[in-house]
Amino acid sequence: MPMSRAQKEQEVEGYKQRFAEDEIFVVAQYSGLTVAEMTELRAKIRETGARFKVTKNTLAKRALEGTEIAEMGGMLAGPVGLASSAEPSVAKAVYDFAKDHDKLVIMGGAMGAQILDKAGVEQLAKLPSLDELRGKIIGILQAPAQKVVGVVSAPAGQLARVIGAYAAKGE
Repeated sequence: MPMSRAQKEQEVEGYKQRFAEDEIFVVAQYSGLTVAEMTELRAKIRETGARFKVTKNTLAKRALEGTEIAEMGGMLAGPVGLASSAEPSVAKAVYDFAKDHDKLVIMGGAMGAQILDKAGVEQLAKLPSLDELRGKIIGILQAPAQKVVGVVSAPAGQLARVIGAYAAKGE
């Protein structure tokens, strides 16, 4: 059933809102995926807090006009889906799924105003997550404190061993 003009305008507004709210976009062709595989893909993407939508290419291109990522419209050809989120974890979810399913082909995407090709999306997917980075930073910050405690307590330990040695000698 064809969409009415009002429905199309509403769809374009939905795309515009999405392009304004989200920071990371991944465009992927899904031709040949089964319904079960598409459901699995959507579930994996949803786990990261992201969204996946099969695009209406003409309407999405219209919504991209005048935005910083208007060039991404060139990737919207054929049966494509658009995954988007404020976090880079969406790229990892799509990339991991594409590794296991040859029929999902990453076309590219965008990060902020930067247009990404397939290799750019793969690099983004391979970056450590925010939680991993936080853990590394905390480890780096704690390491010097542990070394300071070790250096400060070493002389006291040495002094105690010397006193213990003299005490043992005097017995």
